[in-house]
Amino acid sequence: MKKVWIIALLAFAACKNDTKSNDKTTTEVPKVSTHQTFEQVDIEPILENDSLSIRAIEVIGNNLAFAANYGTYGLYNSANQKWKLSQQKFDSITPEFRAVGSTANDFFMLSVSNPALLYKTGDDGKMKLVYKEEDEKVFYDALAFWNDQEGIAMGDPTEDCLSIIITRDGGNSWNKIDCSKLPKATEGEAAFAASNSNIAIEGDQVWILSGGMKSRVFHSANKGETWEVVDTPLLQGKPTLGGYSMDFYDAKNGIIIGGNYEEPDGNTGNKAITTDGGKSWKLIADGQEPNYKSSVRYVPNGNGEEIVAVGFNGISYTKDAGETWEKLSEEGFFTLRFLNDSTAYAAGSKRIAKLHFK
Repeated sequence: MKKVWIIALLAFAACKNDTKSNDKTTTEVPKVSTHQTFEQVDIEPILENDSLSIRAIEVIGNNLAFAANYGTYGLYNSANQKWKLSQQKFDSITPEFRAVGSTANDFFMLSVSNPALLYKTGDDGKMKLVYKEEDEKVFYDALAFWNDQEGIAMGDPTEDCLSIIITRDGGNSWNKIDCSKLPKATEGEAAFAASNSNIAIEGDQVWILSGGMKSRVFHSANKGETWEVVDTPLLQGKPTLGGYSMDFYDAKNGIIIGGNYEEPDGNTGNKAITTDGGKSWKLIADGQEPNYKSSVRYVPNGNGEEIVAVGFNGISYTKDAGETWEKLSEEGFFTLRFLNDSTAYAAGSKRIAKLHFK
């Protein structure tokens, strides 16, 4: 028996349950029996730390894990409402983490810049380095898993394609896809490590959102074996423009959102949806709320109609698949993950909060 990743993450001693692989996600999302559309949101701070900028969170059952700057990572136990925090260093380097993920057995966290460092739960109660990449251009943005054995991370180009690494053995080893097997990146095309949501997974499929001088959606229908790419109608052509976040409700319906964080009041050309699995995208609510946003998520059990988007300039909500939106709060966050269809966790500058939608 291996130890539970949560306990290993926090350097406790215990046993870890061996579990079989799941589809898409390895965590059970709690269900709420009755769901109504939202009219307001109550924000309950659960962590406040002036030194942290938190852009990567992961719901694990009812609990929450995160990894952030200063090598800081930790777990929130919702039962006793307590945090356990730790810090990861590599030699003299203190990594900045902006991507996290999990399987049934392990927690993963990936740092951004040179050297890129990917850690997983270790068998000795400490995090284990399972992938390292050294390159002056390396910058990883997001991480996700299809199941307990297969996962994917993406980052900015180091050559003439996006950086994509894949594991097929539960995260013990990772291999970078050669550029000969990927669509070529255009000059200045990259991605934003804004909320660990440049990747969306449904079944065997995966979509990756790029931004900057070019904002496109890369798609694989076979867990990263082959790839295609389509253009998006989002505003692009500057390093700070384009798509920042994406989510899919099912294999057909998805949304991308972004804008320009340097001009956060802009609300044209910053959000689009697909109803054909990402083959085509159309702008929605153009020139209307919401403006720049760094994270977008479909509401569970919302029939693909309800979506919440967050940014440092507030929380926005739609109940008609993005045609019209309303601003529920001025409070800012970088990233969002739903616990169930009326509760979410959100993280940002100096804090993590629990959002109660009503």
